[in-house]
Amino acid sequence: MISKNRMKYIRSLELKKYRRAEGVFLAEGRKLVGDLLPHFQCVYLAATQEWYEENVGQAEFFPKERDVVTEEELRRASLQETPQQVMAVFRQRQEDVDLCVVARKGLCLMLDDVQNPGNLGTIVRLADWFGIEHVFCSSGCADVYNPKTVQATMGALARVAVHELDLEAALVGLGTDVPVYGTFLDGGSLYEMPLAQHGVIVMGNEGRGVSEGVARFVTERLWIPNYPAGRATSESLNVAIATAVVCAEFRRRQTSSSNLSLP
Repeated sequence: MISKNRMKYIRSLELKKYRRAEGVFLAEGRKLVGDLLPHFQCVYLAATQEWYEENVGQAEFFPKERDVVTEEELRRASLQETPQQVMAVFRQRQEDVDLCVVARKGLCLMLDDVQNPGNLGTIVRLADWFGIEHVFCSSGCADVYNPKTVQATMGALARVAVHELDLEAALVGLGTDVPVYGTFLDGGSLYEMPLAQHGVIVMGNEGRGVSEGVARFVTERLWIPNYPAGRATSESLNVAIATAVVCAEFRRRQTSSSNLSLP
C-alpha cells in the first residue's frame, strides 16, 4: 500500500523544482522500469505482486523502500493515463564529460533549446537507435527527467548520457579538426555534402531553429531537401523527425566508407 505522504511525494515529481531538489525522477511501466533498473540507482519501487514475481531476476536492483500495490492503488498514484504494473523513483545520473573528447571519438548530438518534452525524449531514443551515446542540451531545453520525456525515451536513458551545458562556451573549446553540423534552409543538400564519422550535430529550437550564437560555430550547414524539388510543401520538419533523417544519412554513409570524408 502506498502511504498518503508517499503518494504526495510521487505526485510532486511532476514538477522540475522538486525533481531537481531531490535529485530524482519518476519512471513508469514494465519495459521502462525494467530497462532502467540496472543503470540507475532505484530509491523507491511500487509494483503489483505479479510484477515482482515476473522480475525476481532483477531483485538485486530493488531498493529497501518498496511497496506491493494493487492496480487501483497504482492508478491513483500514477501520472500516466494507463499505468502498467510498476512505477519507480530513480536517482538522476550526473556525469562530467568533455565535449571535445567525445566529439573526436564519434558523433554526438547537441540540442539548442528543444523545448517539447516529447521531442526531446524521442531524440534521445533516436540517439540510442543510431549508436550516439552523448546528447548535449542547452539550459533552455526541456528537462530530460520530465516524466513525459522519460516515457518518450522508451528506456534509451539507460544507454544514452544526456548533459546540460552552455553550448556556446562548450563549442569555443572545439578544435578545427572537429566538424560541427547544423540544419539550415540555406545549407547544402544533406545527401551531397561530405559527412565525417565524428563531430557534433546541432539541432535547433522547434520554431526558431539554431540560435545565432550557436550558428556561428557551425562549420557545415546542411539542408534536408524536400521531394520533388520545387514542389509546394510544409515549411519545415518536426525537429525529432529532422534528427532521424540526419542521423540516418550519417550512418548510411558510414556503411559505405567511400562516401565518407576523411576524419
